[in-house]
Formats: sequence, structure tokens, C-alpha cells
Amino acid sequence: MDDSHEMESSVASLWASDPSGNGDSSVGKVAFTIGELSREFGVTLRALRFYENKGLISPHRDGLNRLYSQGDRTRLALILKGKKLGFTLGEIRQMIAAEETTDRDALKLSREKCLEQINLLQRQKAEIEEGLEELQQIYASLSGKLGSDPRKA
Repeated sequence: MDDSHEMESSVASLWASDPSGNGDSSVGKVAFTIGELSREFGVTLRALRFYENKGLISPHRDGLNRLYSQGDRTRLALILKGKKLGFTLGEIRQMIAAEETTDRDALKLSREKCLEQINLLQRQKAEIEEGLEELQQIYASLSGKLGSDPRKA
């Protein structure tokens, strides 16, 4: 039996875990206000409205108030984790869709995108490490010059 969907779902659970690391105070909570989610995830109200406009989250309305469900909260956690990992909103949308369906092609796409992103981030990491090493050498060189001439200290 192929349990790849279960594995993907466990990844979503991990991604959607409490972003603050302070324990999950939202357990059992049915609805969240825009202010609560903003504070919990450290995002602006404008960002939440942007994700709503893009169809990534869809709060219910109570008059002028937006009420977000646990599903919206989980999707927001996935969105923010995906952004942190360098995925585009389009890619994040596909990954969320893969989590909410049993479509094997969507799951494959999600895994392929993850591998692509891993490779991209590894290349960026190597470039950053190279840049840091070069800057450290320049800094050491400049520090040596400054150290030899007391007038420039």
C-alpha cells in the first residue's frame, strides 16, 4: 500500500505547527479574527487580506469582520513556511492543493518542486558562503592594515 499521501499530510502538519514555539493556544478554537492571526503569525493585516484576495485563504464574514477557520490557519502556516523556503505563491498554491486532494499527480508535483527548491537553496547557500569567506578575507586584510598604522586606529 502506498502511503505517500499520509507522508505528505504529515509534512503539512509539521509545516503548520505553532510558529512561535510557545505551545498551541488555538487547539479547539473554531474561529480566529484577523487580529489574532496577525499577532500569532507576525504578519500584517494587509498581508492577510492579500492572501485572501489571491484565494489562498477564505475567511467567513460576520458583518464586516473576517473569521478564519482552523483550515485557514493551517493554510496560512503553510503559506508562510513556503515563503520562508523560497517558494512562489503559485507554487505554494499547488502545494496546498496537493495537501487537500488525493490526486497523485499533484503530490508528485509537490515533491518535484521541493527537490527543485532544495537544489536552488543549496546553490544560494554555496554562493553566500563564498561571499562571506571573501568578505572575511577583505575584513582581515583591512584590519591588518589598520592595526599596523596607529594613526588610522
